Amino acid sequence: MISAPRPVVRSEHGLWAFERVLQNHGFPYVAGADEAGRGACAGPLVVAAVVLPAGRRGLVPGLADSKLLTEKAREKAYDEVVKRALAWSVVVVPPGEVDTIGLHVMNVRAMRQAVSRLDPCPSYVLTDGFPISGMPAPTLAVWKGDRVAACVAAASVVAKVTRDRMMAELHDRFPAYDFAKHKGYSTPEHMAALATHGPCPEHRFSYVNVRGSIVGQDGRS
Repeated sequence: MISAPRPVVRSEHGLWAFERVLQNHGFPYVAGADEAGRGACAGPLVVAAVVLPAGRRGLVPGLADSKLLTEKAREKAYDEVVKRALAWSVVVVPPGEVDTIGLHVMNVRAMRQAVSRLDPCPSYVLTDGFPISGMPAPTLAVWKGDRVAACVAAASVVAKVTRDRMMAELHDRFPAYDFAKHKGYSTPEHMAALATHGPCPEHRFSYVNVRGSIVGQDGRS
């Protein structure tokens, strides 16, 4: 990881504080990276990276942590982010790769890939929660970054909306699981469908609850 100064954030800048401080200290292209689907037991892991422009254009209306927005508000924020961003990228990790290589390893790899695909190349990278080594620029892990840094919030919105759209498409292929509703997370309804039908190819077979459903299906056969 490239060493970097830690920005001193002023609260009056709000969600854009990290970017403004870094831009004022010679880091014009501040990227945020975040993922969606880490806690799901079905569907892909999706990682996004976003560089927002300085100034008024970078003040995305309605931007917030994707988990705090309604579906309609997320879609509107997504449209604004991709319209305004200097650069953005998405990396999709299929469930088979999560099973074979491991969730955390694939999450880290996808973060690096998403950031490396940005053009212009970021001069500083903010990640949500935990540090990522091997980035092409100085990097800082920000606790609850999707709630305190605009570029990370933008990445969370892009990742979440991209993944939700993919899960809606998977619902059409595998309607028994109602992926469009729970997006592959382990809700009671999803677990009931898993117990009844067993897993489909889009489930993560390395997860205990998915493996358990296979045993249950075998026991009833």
